[in-house]
Amino acid sequence: MLELFRAFILIFIAEMGDKTQILAMSFATRFPVKKVLLGIFLGSLLNHGLAVLLGSYIAEFVPVNVMAIIAGVIFIGFALWTLKTEGDNEEAEEPKISYGPVVTVALAFFIGEFGDKTQLAVITLATDATYPAGILAGAVLGMIVTGAIGIIVGKKLGHKIPEKAIQLVAASVFMLFGLIKLYEALPAKYLTMPNVFIFLGVLAILVAVILKKKAKRA
Repeated sequence: MLELFRAFILIFIAEMGDKTQILAMSFATRFPVKKVLLGIFLGSLLNHGLAVLLGSYIAEFVPVNVMAIIAGVIFIGFALWTLKTEGDNEEAEEPKISYGPVVTVALAFFIGEFGDKTQLAVITLATDATYPAGILAGAVLGMIVTGAIGIIVGKKLGHKIPEKAIQLVAASVFMLFGLIKLYEALPAKYLTMPNVFIFLGVLAILVAVILKKKAKRA
């Protein structure tokens, strides 16, 4: 349950305001809500199922401790990536409708998330998961809930929630996951006060530079 909850929270926050949530809103204006949600479920299950399989496969050949360190670095990278993203909601292009509502939505979500940071996050979570099925269930549930929010209240509340605030929350979650991973996985001899201060200082400078550039473009 802990792994399910962790995956759910991570995916839920990462997907809020993302292009796939906007896509869910768009599909809901043309298809029945139940069919849109079913399509999201199928597309997410295929996409994140592949990610969990890949993550579990990698874990068989790479030591868990090494993977945890890599995972921590990747999550911190996701945090910086999220901050750097312009966040224009990347209006997703919809595929031509020719397979019926459920299949069309499923294909859109499978392709839309392929190679995206969310899929990479699921791969990372799966590398040290005791119960990969929990990661998959949490990731799919997170996609469904964010899709449902996009369908039901996204149009009414989306313009009232500052996009920068959503980005900051998502980046903070990724950063927190990354720092916790590194703290748990790195050998104690590396976790000295000077090393920690230098690392956090460099990280703070990177964040400040990214935020400064975003402020200039605003």
